[in-house]
Amino acid sequence: MQIRQVSAGERPGTFFPLATYAFMPSPWEDEAREKYAQRMRFYETATSLLAEEDGRPLAGVGALAMRQNVRGAVRDMAGVFSVVSDPDARRKGYVRELMTRLLRQTREQGSSVSALYPFRPSFYERFGYVGVPRFRTATFAPEGLAHLLKADLPGEVRRLHMTEGFDDYNALTLRLLGEQHGFAVYDETRAAEFREKPSAWVAIARVDGEVVGAVTYRVDSYGGDLVAGDLLTTGPLGRALLLQFFARHVDQVARVVVRLGTDEVPELWGTDFSVTTEGRVDHPRRGGPMVRLLSIDALNGLHTPAELAVTVEVIGDDLLAGRYRISGEAGTLAVGKSTDEPGATLTCAGLSALAYGVLDPVEVVIRGFGQVDAAAGEVLGALFPKRMPYLFADF
Repeated sequence: MQIRQVSAGERPGTFFPLATYAFMPSPWEDEAREKYAQRMRFYETATSLLAEEDGRPLAGVGALAMRQNVRGAVRDMAGVFSVVSDPDARRKGYVRELMTRLLRQTREQGSSVSALYPFRPSFYERFGYVGVPRFRTATFAPEGLAHLLKADLPGEVRRLHMTEGFDDYNALTLRLLGEQHGFAVYDETRAAEFREKPSAWVAIARVDGEVVGAVTYRVDSYGGDLVAGDLLTTGPLGRALLLQFFARHVDQVARVVVRLGTDEVPELWGTDFSVTTEGRVDHPRRGGPMVRLLSIDALNGLHTPAELAVTVEVIGDDLLAGRYRISGEAGTLAVGKSTDEPGATLTCAGLSALAYGVLDPVEVVIRGFGQVDAAAGEVLGALFPKRMPYLFADF
């Protein structure tokens, strides 16, 4: 078995059979390969590794060049995708070897964090990944927002084809990248594909010319559902404008289904407002995302409210292993090598869980991601207060 990196142009002849068999209905139609090949110009900046035996593709993994906000600092991120294997090659360690090489290579290429959507979380936990929240969906009848139709809100909402509204939509995502913990975006090469989606509407909310909200959507049928993507807003006014826009569909659709981050509380959008809010995770189709640090340097500059310090030792991970002093200084974290006795011994998943704010030190110990003494636990909890990330991007 040999492993090599393949270009985007090579993917139709190598990754296509593996990826299509893994993720699509099969057997596939002849034109499916041509459609796949046409999309490859949007993957020129992706890293794709392939395992072959006698020239036959057996397994592959890929990483998209992305960026992510981690506690207020934007980091280069490897968005792992296309983890695929021929049925004949499964359970033989090929994907394990590919993932090990991919993580090391993407770190060498400059990524300091990584994220993925798992087919089985326990598999990726072995590579240092830890779970973060999956988006929620809110489902409601538009008449529940009737009160907004009477509201005289400053601003306006315009409905555009994505081909027309992409620049404004993309600019909003880049703004939110700098503001929202966990938010992740593609690089320009990959993001360009979404400009070419004429089947998608985008509603753009503006106040005094400034974009304050955006949501992609489609209408399934008259009397059916309006199915929306993520409700992206800069604050309450942007949300209200977009919800008012949904309310205007009261005599057209029966329900609105929209995606939300965990900080949204739809039941507070109105009085006597009936809504079903669901966070559904099952495998392999609807896995919650997972994240990990690829470099200890990713912690430098993260926002923290505490001016404390602690020494930790990271074990069981080739990329992060070592002993470090983590301290809060003037509102940001600083990390350096240390020879002091550690107050906490953490796996990569344990340190990543603290960095992303999804577990506190007690939960890290309960989950089996490390050992933390009482004094170190208090400091780590202050340096890394819990804070749920909102990943946004699917890949």
